[in-house]
Amino acid sequence: MSRKPKTFHGGLHPPDSKAASADKAVEICPLPDEIIIPLSQHIGAPAEPCVAVGDSVCRGQVVGEARGFVSVPVHASTSGEVVAVEARPHPSGRDLPAVVIRPDGRDQWCDDLRGLGEDELAAESVRNKLCACGIVGLGGATFPTHVKLSPPPEKPIDTLIINGAECEPYLTTDYRLMLEDPEQILDGVRLFAGVLGRPRIFIGIEENKPAAIKVIDAACASSDIEVVPLRVKYPQGAEKQLIYAITGREVPSGGLPMDAGVLVQNVRTAAAVSVAVRTGQPLIEQVLTVTGPGVAEPKNLRVRIGTPLRHLIDACGGFNGEPGKIILGGPMMGTAQLSLDVPVTRGAGGLLIFRQEDVDPRPEGPCIRCGRCVSVCPARILPTTIVAYARNDQVETAETLGVLDCIECGCCTYICPSMIPLVQFIRQAKGAIMAQKRNA
Repeated sequence: MSRKPKTFHGGLHPPDSKAASADKAVEICPLPDEIIIPLSQHIGAPAEPCVAVGDSVCRGQVVGEARGFVSVPVHASTSGEVVAVEARPHPSGRDLPAVVIRPDGRDQWCDDLRGLGEDELAAESVRNKLCACGIVGLGGATFPTHVKLSPPPEKPIDTLIINGAECEPYLTTDYRLMLEDPEQILDGVRLFAGVLGRPRIFIGIEENKPAAIKVIDAACASSDIEVVPLRVKYPQGAEKQLIYAITGREVPSGGLPMDAGVLVQNVRTAAAVSVAVRTGQPLIEQVLTVTGPGVAEPKNLRVRIGTPLRHLIDACGGFNGEPGKIILGGPMMGTAQLSLDVPVTRGAGGLLIFRQEDVDPRPEGPCIRCGRCVSVCPARILPTTIVAYARNDQVETAETLGVLDCIECGCCTYICPSMIPLVQFIRQAKGAIMAQKRNA
């Protein structure tokens, strides 16, 4: 590889721990006995249920309607009977409203799903199709894609970046998708470009994935899409860091990527966009890496939305030892789970199982002013100073120190020798500030 890899300020390089699943092709996970479709699976207003107990539903049918512009519908991921509309365990740690379906085993699609023809790809038609199909950002943010593709006229987008970095340790879903479905990804990229008015296009991939770079490079050979190798460093895939690494542009404090004229989408989102536009099939499945030392056989699984986590572990041969920590997502930005009854949602990219002996039991100690958290912070803020104010409920001062610029990557917590949960305190402070703004 002769191209010099690009990168950003700060960050770190934890062990990637991807070897257990990187070479394993994506398998289809069997259907569970019960599907739980949360009505809240995206940024914005939760969906409103539109089915009742006793209703029969088909695969792809809307079971929760969007409420407002920043919202999307949710769909049945298989055919069957609605057996409950009630609060169920959610990845957020709370019980939230969900539609519960008992599969009928037929897995029958709705017969009115329809894609767009080549003469129907006007920007508005594509955005409407993506909204109807419930397409959201699958890199973890779950922001509705049709909203992201609707920048105001005064903020034109001239650059599209497709994120294939997958910098979180352990996760290999984007990697496998790039190897196994490059044409589907590129079709989604072209659909994005059509909506945005033909921007310059980059696909960023970390240089520790040479096989993926080779495959995507070959698929892009006859196009003007540029594949950019990125230095192996976390959080290389974060939006603002990816934009800076590839274009040299900085998103202003408090701003969005469109303030720098850029739109960023994940490779899995691009593939989902292709499926939705070409076939009309909604987003009802997700590819997850199920891995970690606490699972018997790590795998990459194609899973129906609403599948309980317990079912994924069973599909991977069960636990390997006594589980000590279960994380939905990556180890840096994922969320610890307290129940295996939690279902897979659109934002999930991995399920990590750690044994009791893998979890560091050391308690939090005092800050020793080593400055490591500052040196690795990609947002260039002062984590320990901000946390000192946040712990004393001085969130206004924390805001003046730039707490809202924190991207919650977790580098500060990872590097802290005193085991201070810095990003967790920062997240609380951000939540308090946003609550104050909503109530003002």
